[in-house]
Amino acid sequence: MSNPLSDRINNLATSQTLAMAALARELKAQGKDIISLSLGEPDFNTPDFIKEAAKKAIDENYSTYSPVEGYAELKEAICRKFKRDNNLDYKPSQIVVSTGAKQSLYNIAQVMLNDGDEVILPAPYWVSYFEIVKLSGGVPVEVPTSVDTDFKITPEQLEAAITPKTKMMWFSSPCNPSGSVYNREELTALAKVLEKHPNVYVVSDEIYEHINFSGTFCSIASIPGMLERTITVNGVAKAFAMTGWRIGYIGAPEFIAKACIKMQGQVTSGANSIAQRATITAVDADPSVLKHMVDAFQSRRDLVVGLLKEIPGVKINVPEGAFYVFPDVSSFFGKTLRGTLIKDANDFSMYLLGEANVATVTGDAFGNPNCIRFSYATSEDLLKEALRRIKEAVSLTEILA
Repeated sequence: MSNPLSDRINNLATSQTLAMAALARELKAQGKDIISLSLGEPDFNTPDFIKEAAKKAIDENYSTYSPVEGYAELKEAICRKFKRDNNLDYKPSQIVVSTGAKQSLYNIAQVMLNDGDEVILPAPYWVSYFEIVKLSGGVPVEVPTSVDTDFKITPEQLEAAITPKTKMMWFSSPCNPSGSVYNREELTALAKVLEKHPNVYVVSDEIYEHINFSGTFCSIASIPGMLERTITVNGVAKAFAMTGWRIGYIGAPEFIAKACIKMQGQVTSGANSIAQRATITAVDADPSVLKHMVDAFQSRRDLVVGLLKEIPGVKINVPEGAFYVFPDVSSFFGKTLRGTLIKDANDFSMYLLGEANVATVTGDAFGNPNCIRFSYATSEDLLKEALRRIKEAVSLTEILA
């Protein structure tokens, strides 16, 4: 019997981060002492003042369908947030609220891409960019970076990647998986390249904006000439520890926002009503309320980077944001660790799961085959134990070339 499923789904890759998290849960259920550093989810609870806003919304009977594009009060609050944090002047008609930033990204791809349109993806990139672009008929064009360049692309690389078929560039800052943060000077240099190519639009994923240790943050849309061609994507999942609330949003040129509303109206309609009302309180809050979480993440970053630097063969930079490290482990490729031949990052990641009981994600999933991703969104005690196990698995063992 022939496969009745569509080519679309048959050609779609499974999310490697979710797959590794599921495998880690399965091994835990079998009684194995797995430390999972695979999933990008804060280990903090949603702040109480946001939960109180949700309870109030329930009591006030916000239980009917919400507007497709989001409540007017929430869109106004998002406009205030964009102005306060990013110096971006958006009108409510340019804001679309969705069921998570992932849906925001999918909407953008669906309304912007035709078959064969090229989308530049500085690599490493978030796992879903590649598949969302491909699913929407676009052609992902990977631009490689490395640990030596802090995983940032140069203006020269961007210029070289642009062709007559280029429609968009998608990137995140702070970056998942590398934690890299583009500063104003770097973004200005990229914008100068884009000036010469006025038909290329930019998706700037800023979901980790507030988990930032660099001291400053710049949205590329704030660079002169970029607001009209940038779709700024954000949400409350990461900084406010609201992953399960599923609220993301965009600020975009009005014609793109209207197209996303049209698309969303045929797919999911409006996002969860209670979560939206709570998000008003979240985005209106001064970012200083997040300081305790950001400080904890920075402390963990310093701990993990320090411990990784003690492991021979691991090459690491110092990420400036998010809650990931992305070490280069290519020195182990072609070698045998305790009877296991390590051919690539996928082998190395699976070796750590089997030998050290530590779940990570292969860099292949993010467009960089030399690295693996660790999430440090867990306790310092667990991080110390995980890195102790990894060091023992790769250092205190016979390595055969």
